Amino acid sequence: MKVIVAGLSKTGTKTMCAALKILDYKVYDNFEHYWFHTKEWMKIMETGGTINMFREMYEDVDAVTDQPACLFWEQILETFPDAKVILTLRDEDSWWKSYKFQLEELNRDVPSKIFNFVPFMYSHRFLKDFCRVGFGLDVSYFLGQVCSTNEMVARMKFRQHNSYVLQNAPKDRLLVYNVTEGWQRLCSFLEKNIPDEPFPHKNVKAKYLTELKRDSEVARNLWLYYKIGVFLVFAIPVLFALYYAF
Repeated sequence: MKVIVAGLSKTGTKTMCAALKILDYKVYDNFEHYWFHTKEWMKIMETGGTINMFREMYEDVDAVTDQPACLFWEQILETFPDAKVILTLRDEDSWWKSYKFQLEELNRDVPSKIFNFVPFMYSHRFLKDFCRVGFGLDVSYFLGQVCSTNEMVARMKFRQHNSYVLQNAPKDRLLVYNVTEGWQRLCSFLEKNIPDEPFPHKNVKAKYLTELKRDSEVARNLWLYYKIGVFLVFAIPVLFALYYAF
C-alpha cells in the first residue's frame, strides 16, 4: 500500500482513482472494495477490523479510494505505515449539492442501473452500514428508492471527518488536495513524472455507473454475465415451450 485517499465520496474520488491508475498504481475503489472484500468490510463496519485483516485485503494493492476505505484510513495507515495520505477536499456547499444530486440520481435510476447491474453488491445492509458509520444516518432502500438523508447531519459529518484527518494524519505524508489542481502538486507529492495525457475528470453529474461499466474490466465482465443470465432466464422457458409444443 502506497497511497490512501482519505477524502469522502463526492470530493473527486473517482477522478483520483483514474489519476492514480494513469500513474501506474493498482487502485481499489468502492467497486473493488465491495466486490472483492464484501465479507471483510461488513465485519469491519459492524464490529471493527484488525491489522492482519487489512494486510490480507490490501497487501497487493497500491492505493485505495472512496468508501468505505476512506472512513478507515487511519487503520489502513497503521497497517501500512509507509503509505502516503491524500485528503481530497472541496467546498462544503458544492459537496452537499453533489452528494444530494447523487442520491437523487440513484433514486431515479436504482431499478435500471443498480439492481439490474450488481444487485448483490449494493445491498440493503451494505448501504445502511456505510451511512451509519460514515454519516450517522439511517438510510435504506425501499422499493428501489434510496431514502433521503439529513442535510445537517451529513454536513456535520463532512466537517468532522475532514478535521480529524487534518489533525491526525502525519504532516510529512499528507497532501490536502483539490482535484481541480491537476497533475503538478499530485505528482510532486507522489514523486512521479507528470503524464503526457490530460488530468481525468470522472463521475460528472453522477455518471459513475455508466463510467464503471465502460472503464472497469471486472464491471464489464459482470455486466456481460448478467445480460447472459437474464437472457437465459427468459430464453430457456421459451425453448422448452417450443420444444413440447412441436
